[in-house]
Amino acid sequence: MTFVVGENCIKCKYTDCVEVCPVDCFHEGPNFLVIDPEECIDCTLCEPECPAEAIFPEDDLPAGQEEFLALNEELAQNWPVITQQKDAPPDADEWNGKAGKLDLLER
Repeated sequence: MTFVVGENCIKCKYTDCVEVCPVDCFHEGPNFLVIDPEECIDCTLCEPECPAEAIFPEDDLPAGQEEFLALNEELAQNWPVITQQKDAPPDADEWNGKAGKLDLLER
């Protein structure tokens, strides 16, 4: 099993989760983070660190977000690994909790 970054990370992109990952499985895009399912060891350390509550076990993805499993896998192949926490975007708190952000995902 793997963990998956879901929709709420889009435009929030808090990076608290990357510092606790023992296998460096997070990858960073312009306004979203993803987890490489091939690297994730299901350690559960990242999930409670996410201020946006956007990380889920693949079997517990919220209804309507099932496509994020494939999206994480796809984008992890193209985006660079991120291992250190960065400042969140200035407007991250404004985007936290808003639904329907998939169209805003920048590749």
